[in-house]
Amino acid sequence: MSTPTELLVQLVKKNYLSAEQVDSIVKSAAAANKSVEAFVLEQKLVDQEKLVEAEADLHFFKYKNLTSKKISESALHIIPNEVAENYNVICFEADGSELKVGITDSDNLRAIEAIKFLAKEHDWHLDWHLISRASFDHAIKQYKSLSQEISVALQIKAEEEQVKQEKQKEDEEKYDEIIGSAPVIKIVSVIMRHAVEGGASDIHIEPLQKESRVRYRIDGILKTSLVLPRNIHDALVARIKVMSNLKLDETRVPQDGRIRQVINGKEVDFRVSTLPLTGEEKVVMRVLDVTKGAPTLDDLGFSGHTLAIIMENIKKTNKMFLVVGPTGSGKSTTLYSVLNLVNKEGVNISTLEDPVEYFMPGVNQSQVKPEVGFTFATGLRALLRQDPNIIMVGEIRDSETAELGIHASLTGHFVLSTLHTNDAIGTIPRLLDMKVEAFLLGSTLSTVLAQRLTRKICAHCKTAFELSGEVLTQIKAQMVDVPAEVVQLELPGYSFDSMIFYKGKGCNRCANTGYQGRVAVAEIIDVNDKLRNIIIDSGHAIKIEDVKNSQLFITMMQDGIIKSLKGLTTIEEVFRVMRD
Repeated sequence: MSTPTELLVQLVKKNYLSAEQVDSIVKSAAAANKSVEAFVLEQKLVDQEKLVEAEADLHFFKYKNLTSKKISESALHIIPNEVAENYNVICFEADGSELKVGITDSDNLRAIEAIKFLAKEHDWHLDWHLISRASFDHAIKQYKSLSQEISVALQIKAEEEQVKQEKQKEDEEKYDEIIGSAPVIKIVSVIMRHAVEGGASDIHIEPLQKESRVRYRIDGILKTSLVLPRNIHDALVARIKVMSNLKLDETRVPQDGRIRQVINGKEVDFRVSTLPLTGEEKVVMRVLDVTKGAPTLDDLGFSGHTLAIIMENIKKTNKMFLVVGPTGSGKSTTLYSVLNLVNKEGVNISTLEDPVEYFMPGVNQSQVKPEVGFTFATGLRALLRQDPNIIMVGEIRDSETAELGIHASLTGHFVLSTLHTNDAIGTIPRLLDMKVEAFLLGSTLSTVLAQRLTRKICAHCKTAFELSGEVLTQIKAQMVDVPAEVVQLELPGYSFDSMIFYKGKGCNRCANTGYQGRVAVAEIIDVNDKLRNIIIDSGHAIKIEDVKNSQLFITMMQDGIIKSLKGLTTIEEVFRVMRD
């Protein structure tokens, strides 16, 4: 046990008190018939946490402040509530059998022995910490709040499940009356399973004049997979509507729904969209692997120069980060990959999406519903009242959303979004056309990343070849102004005098296409001080020469050629996606 003077000396060592105060505190505490600790706290000479920290050092304990810590349910309940209250101990962190335990009194041998006895029984390894009474009180409250919240949540969940099961039963009965055909159930199941196994991103079920056609979009290309009799089309649509809780009798307007299935042991979401055609309905299902999660930037093909700029700019606590490109160019997937990198315990991330494609733990995701007035603009206003650090808006579609996004970044938020433009340089005139003030745009815009998706060469049948003639001349003309630093970073030691390209011969693994998966080709503009001043001072868009004079810059075409030289994609794919 430490003496009062030892505690005061320790406080002096930590610069929480001055040496001149020690004698005065001891005398004053004795005169008031109070302990040194009580006197110091009463006079507000040192706060409780600092006092406990000094006591921890004296008794060779670690110190922990739990007054603002949210303890996980799994860690908290390792030590039962009754034991924790009786001995004033708390388990605030657990990693397997390694437990971090807080105690309010380092001299409480009875409590220490009791927890050690439990540890021996369960083979725990204890890491003791001294905590304040305030820390203990904050932690112990979480037992009651957790148990109450869980019991209420479980009750609500049970009621919801019951209602859901009853509704599902009604829908199935209605479905049986309309279709009454087990083979149709099997056909839809097989269509969905084959889509997942084949790596399709979308399923198209289309009525033709004499048949019903099923097409899969694989690596960005639509391919016919199945042709069925025309008279079965309505039954297929009805089955899919039942599975996605859509109205069976509504064929005049489009409907949107969702199906979740377990296929080959993993959960897969199918985002369903129906569209009335002349006399019939078409169904498109977007395939989303829930267990897979968003890919990393490396998986998407970002590397070297482009990746370095992305990583540097996502460290900012405000500004605006935009990913641009046409529909289907992978903009949303790239945003999810960036969100994964910034998704940390200490930040509040909120999103507005249409639709939510990947569910991310720790991120507050909302899906806009324009039909009830919940648009990107109205949602963004609401998000600003949710104390966010980072905001992701699925798309800037109008002037109102653009203006709100700009103001959000001006007020200390990091805003990520997408925009439909063909290239990075076209982003600024597009935003200016949306009535965004040039001085606001220059002050807030941080990064513009433009991208396309090219099919990736199958790794199992990749082969090298040389190009010649006019195509090679065009390629060399494109590569003339690529900065040497970028070439050295992306293709160290490479010579453009002898260019080797790659293609896939075709094999069973890639269905004889020569391609498997997709990789992004991109260009990125870092809106630095030089570009910012041009936007603000001149009030108009920057030019490509301004960008090249302010930083290392390569176009999407040049990035595509570099990726074809690295063997990631073919030069034919690069030309295909860059035709515009």
